[in-house]
Amino acid sequence: MSHLLDGILGLDPVLILVLTGLLVFAEDAIFVGFVVPGETAAVLAGVGAGLGHVALPLSIAVVVVAAILGDSVGYEVGRKFFGPRVLTSPLLARHHLRIARAQAFLRRRGGIAVFLGRFTAFFRAMMPALAGASQMPYRRFLAWNAIGGLVWGTGFVVLGYAAGASYHRVEKQVGRGVAVALAVVVIGLLVAWRIRSRRRRVDPVGS
Repeated sequence: MSHLLDGILGLDPVLILVLTGLLVFAEDAIFVGFVVPGETAAVLAGVGAGLGHVALPLSIAVVVVAAILGDSVGYEVGRKFFGPRVLTSPLLARHHLRIARAQAFLRRRGGIAVFLGRFTAFFRAMMPALAGASQMPYRRFLAWNAIGGLVWGTGFVVLGYAAGASYHRVEKQVGRGVAVALAVVVIGLLVAWRIRSRRRRVDPVGS
């Protein structure tokens, strides 16, 4: 983990933004979110801003725009290529039940489902394609998608920014070694909490 932090400290600012944009875009456009959640990239972009490597407004803009564009591509993929076949695709065999529940949630809530789906990794990756497959009007999808992308992107980048700024303050007070150690502990606790909450979480669209 300390190598990761050192890597962030040494990355070129342009590279930070490019990688962030690509990961956030790919999560929704081609389902990379099953492997690397886009929120991780958004937080790391915020950390880079907090460490003074990139401007905070630019980081937020890159994440928000990438999220909206990625969702739009995912929508078109669902509308033109998936359709009802998304429920029977062998590539998503493990997730058929969750996809069916997400479709039911989308039918009940419409645009609200698009907005809320932005805040859960699985639904963030799948909801755009499901909206396209259900033939939701694109303008309606885009409006809710843009609101969700703005709230989600801003929130996670600012969270990373606060973490990066705190790292700098600790480093000045007690030295870089202690700052890295504390950061590793905090990140480890957050990861453990996330894994535990995923195991315990009840599917929000199951009701």
